[in-house]
This record gives sequence, structure tokens and C-alpha cells, in this order.
Amino acid sequence: QVQVVESGGGLVQAGASLRLSCTASGRVFSMYAMGWFRQVPGKEREFVAAITWSSASTDYADSVKGRFTISRDNAKNTVSLQMNSLQPEDTAVYYCAQARRVYAGITTRHVGDYAYWGQGTQVTVSS
Repeated sequence: QVQVVESGGGLVQAGASLRLSCTASGRVFSMYAMGWFRQVPGKEREFVAAITWSSASTDYADSVKGRFTISRDNAKNTVSLQMNSLQPEDTAVYYCAQARRVYAGITTRHVGDYAYWGQGTQVTVSS
């Protein structure tokens, strides 16, 4: 049984930083790409960042590029999202997800390509 658990959300002021962490268990963590998504009420879940199994490649939504950094530690089965220069529009529930299957050397932005999701962690940025 695969379990994905996020942590690290909270309430911060605009311009501050937060670091989200995610652990996944139940499959060989190092084989699968990982992604971060976010969702606000009434809107679809949107892609934030993704990283290949080897960390060789990363991908970011335009809205977070240059401010957010995704990384992973396969020895610890963790993936992190460092979020800097947070803005009120970054307010959302952030979800960590593990890819449905092995994607050799590529990342994916599609929600449907991720099979296992965490419960989400709230990030609120006040102005």
C-alpha cells in the first residue's frame, strides 16, 4: 500500500519562505517521478513542480519558476518544495504526488499521470 504524506504548510506573510516536505512509502521511491500540485476552492488542481527519479530534470509552472525549487532525497524517500518570495496568490492546498508508472528521464504535468496523492497541506500567504 502506497502512502504519501506532506508536511510543512502554514501561514506566512508575503515575501516569506516555506519548505514543504513529502515522504512516500510502499513502492521503490527512487524509481518514480514526483510532483507537487496545488488547489484552491472552486478551481482545478494545478501543476506546480515535478522532478525525475534521478533529480536530473525538473519542471516548474511559469507562475513559480525562479521562486520555488523541488528536490528529492532518494535515500530518505523524501521530496521537498522550497518556496521563496511567497505571494498571496500562492495560497492553496499543496499536494505531493507519485507518478503512476516509471517515466524514464522525464517529468509530467498531468494530474492523471500521478497515481498516489497525499492528503494535502495548507499554505496561506497574507498580504
